[in-house]
Amino acid sequence: MKHLLYITVAGALALSACSKDFLERPPLDQVSEVTFWKSENDVYLAVNAIYNQLPSEGLIYDDGATDNAHAQYPWENAANSISSGVVNTSLDAGWDFGDIRRQNYFMENVDKAEMDETLKNRYKAEVRFIRAYAYERMMEKFGDVPLILHTVHIDSANVPRTPHAEVLKFVLDELEDVAGILPATYAGGKGNEKGRITKGAALALKSRIHLYEKQWAEAVTESQKVMSLGYSLFKINEETEIDAADDYNEWVNFDDENDEKKFRLGLRSYEGLFHQVNEGNSEVILDRQFITQTDAQYMNTYLLPGTIGGWSSIAPTQALVNAYESYKTGEPVAAPTDAQRAAWYDGKSPNFYNEYKNRDPRFYASILFENAPWNAIDNDGFKFQWSQGASNMSQTGYNFRKLVDPVAQRNTIDNHANIIILRYAEVLLTYAEAKNELSGPDATIYDALDLIRERSGMPVVDRATYASQSSLRELIKRERRVELALEGQRYMDIRRWEIAPQVMSSIKNIRNSLAQERIWSNKLYLMPVPQSQVDLSNGLLVQNPGYN
Repeated sequence: MKHLLYITVAGALALSACSKDFLERPPLDQVSEVTFWKSENDVYLAVNAIYNQLPSEGLIYDDGATDNAHAQYPWENAANSISSGVVNTSLDAGWDFGDIRRQNYFMENVDKAEMDETLKNRYKAEVRFIRAYAYERMMEKFGDVPLILHTVHIDSANVPRTPHAEVLKFVLDELEDVAGILPATYAGGKGNEKGRITKGAALALKSRIHLYEKQWAEAVTESQKVMSLGYSLFKINEETEIDAADDYNEWVNFDDENDEKKFRLGLRSYEGLFHQVNEGNSEVILDRQFITQTDAQYMNTYLLPGTIGGWSSIAPTQALVNAYESYKTGEPVAAPTDAQRAAWYDGKSPNFYNEYKNRDPRFYASILFENAPWNAIDNDGFKFQWSQGASNMSQTGYNFRKLVDPVAQRNTIDNHANIIILRYAEVLLTYAEAKNELSGPDATIYDALDLIRERSGMPVVDRATYASQSSLRELIKRERRVELALEGQRYMDIRRWEIAPQVMSSIKNIRNSLAQERIWSNKLYLMPVPQSQVDLSNGLLVQNPGYN
């Protein structure tokens, strides 16, 4: 089997009563606790159903709650409210123990099955990872959360919040333990499909958490362990014919043919990393799997403009556009003022387009800007045009291109590309940041950053310009922002760096009109516990500061 199949166990492992009458058989749409949990196949089905709880398209909404993107539809996700800063206790930003309950239920029942103990322990480790990851994401949003490791019955549902430090220790201990059980790779076949959680995934998630917690030495150690496992950055060596039709000479002043080739292969390597044709590549540590003709994901719908069938649910901000460095120098680019950009745009001045010239290849792979070429999306010389106020169009003047699979759009079929949760470039960035904070610049940090920059066609880091810890810190922040844009990392980055008060300002479109008013208060470092949950607990759940 090429992929791990997410097989949903009917009724989500719901229980049905055991009948005394032969004719009163268990309903076909439910799983009986009596008839289930007997065999290895039962466990296989149950653990595969739990894989379905891994994050999916929701990761892009984490960026929609930051200065990277604008989430324009409040009915789709909490990101619109979070980014606006108008947050009260009626908001549910992800306080959900339903998945954790199902994971606990699995752990309580799996030992009933008669099967190979080694395989059973490995399946347990996979579920324990998913549970640890669920707790990690809850801690990101809420801080203290109830640590529940058993199925809670209705008469004992009131559980207080557990201190962050205690939950953190549990998560890190779980990941450390399962890393010693999980294999580095899977050979294939039932129960060993590619896409299952590996040792590398446990270590990579552990390194991410240590970074978030500013535990620099531990983040260095864990990322180094992942770096020794054989992952590498995804690269392509040749463009397809349809991609080669894009003319970038209008946007980049190439030195010669070799320079153009470097640029184009950098762009294609970065964007191709997320396309279905390249899924499961050497950079992927963990992804959420989608099976062709079985289940689809909706990145193409959420990200593309309305002119080609999308909703523009999440759109890039001008601040993200400004973050992409110069392709020629590898240094930041000075952006025009909002007023000047608008005057050029409204006056149809050629000066308007200068802002988009000679930028990081990842800019062209990630952002749809005015007149951006993308032949692969419809095979008819597509160039992006913003239609302000039109149905399902961006409010900022830009759309995302990253994470869209053009093959699916061109062929008018569903997008089934896997959604990457953990990848090697993030590990390299974790190592670079943690090592710089721990002991300052050294060759290994520059080398890690150079791997990422060279893959995308960018110049290597100038060692003289970034010779100090503080200057290198700022470069790493920029590199992390553009490399991981729309992958759900920016939400925690602006909080752990404590820059949210500066960057979460109101956003404007390219005509200098208000796209979204934003305010910041420090209570937003944590989200509120939904008041409905506080009420159900009879006050046992204590609210986060600032929301009373």
